[in-house]
Amino acid sequence: MTKKKIKYVCQECGAESVKWLGKCPTCGQWNSLVEEEVSEEKNSHALTTAFETPRRIAEVDIEDLPRFATGSGELDRVLGGGLIPGSIILIAGDPGVGKSSLTLAVCANVARGGKKVLYITGEESSRQIRMRAERLNALADELYICAENNFERITRHVEKIQPELLIVDSIQTIYRSEIESAPGSVSQVRECSAGLMRLSKSRGVTTFVIGHVTKDGTLAGPRVLEHIVDTVLFFEGERNADFRVLRAIKNRFGATSEIGLFEMRDTGLIDVPDASKLFLPERADDIGSVIVPTVEGTRPLLVEIQALVAPTPFMPPRRTSDAVDIKRIQLLLAVLEKRLHLSIGACDVYVKTAGGIKVDEPATDLPITVALASSFANRKLLPQCVIFGEVGLSGEVRAVSKARQRIDESIRMGFTNIVLPKKNFAELSKSHIDRAKFMPVENLRDALKISMPRD
Repeated sequence: MTKKKIKYVCQECGAESVKWLGKCPTCGQWNSLVEEEVSEEKNSHALTTAFETPRRIAEVDIEDLPRFATGSGELDRVLGGGLIPGSIILIAGDPGVGKSSLTLAVCANVARGGKKVLYITGEESSRQIRMRAERLNALADELYICAENNFERITRHVEKIQPELLIVDSIQTIYRSEIESAPGSVSQVRECSAGLMRLSKSRGVTTFVIGHVTKDGTLAGPRVLEHIVDTVLFFEGERNADFRVLRAIKNRFGATSEIGLFEMRDTGLIDVPDASKLFLPERADDIGSVIVPTVEGTRPLLVEIQALVAPTPFMPPRRTSDAVDIKRIQLLLAVLEKRLHLSIGACDVYVKTAGGIKVDEPATDLPITVALASSFANRKLLPQCVIFGEVGLSGEVRAVSKARQRIDESIRMGFTNIVLPKKNFAELSKSHIDRAKFMPVENLRDALKISMPRD
């Protein structure tokens, strides 16, 4: 008779304890330890692959892995050029953001190319998937669907159909029979994801795994889930907005800074190849509004940063932003207060980006600072102007990387005035200088004088 034992597992971080604790000693969460009954019987977790002996690294073949396209240019960009057989990809995001719609469209595109695709759904019925497929025009002969939660039966379906692409929607609904805990628990998510990894690697099946997120926006389940998979993709964007941003957090086969842009329509997610137009709406008032050329991976992207600085009788004043790190805003406010003697510390500060896209790179320091100063002084900015540069604690403006890409995208979008660090200007060629008016700056005081000219 198999002996069983009781252990307590934290549902936030996966830490285990032999007794119940009110607070997890690993992650500090309260009331997160849940009792689980675990069998002591050992299970085989070995990869069913051929035995490999150690060899010199120079003797390992380095032929390019045979990628195949998803049918979406934006998704292929984020993945590094397409799907790789045997890879496992985790897609996470808020409910309703478009995870299932995107993966179902990918299934149809791959199936129309002659490859077998198996879509496993643990949350919906087969009829519901069929209805969505008709709405998204995602019907294909080689696309198979199955409503299943049991991991062992999913494995048998894969062995029978032998698909080249597998979708599991979602990992929190799949369970293994030998584990006593409920689906979605740390033990079930850990073991099911490890089983999918072994299945994907041993059979060369490309696997998409859809994951839930917590109310804080982080991936639900143990952190081991992110370590097991080859690629982690996160959807960003509000459910009420028309666009979505797909960002690579981890990618073993490509860059981790790439993003893909999609527009949500009645027929599903549509690629948005010209991203700058999406984040540059018409502006009625230029006070506190600055255009910054950011670079996401290999893609230059023009984003409008807006700032509102308002006096408040309440202390401490508020600092609010969903698109920019609050710590970065506090640092820039301290520089304005100390170096330029602006009494901005007693004001409420609100910072956002048009469209809600998140920006987090040193090149946004200068435009954020200029937007804050413009709103505080209630002065308009230079028309048709883009600004980029890093701001140091002493108020100096430092050079940033990929300046030429930022400038080329700004000129392509019709901007004629460019405020940039002096060192970046010295690196430009004459062909760049003749195409726009460049205003190099060395410190924050000069940048504000140029960006906010007096009438």
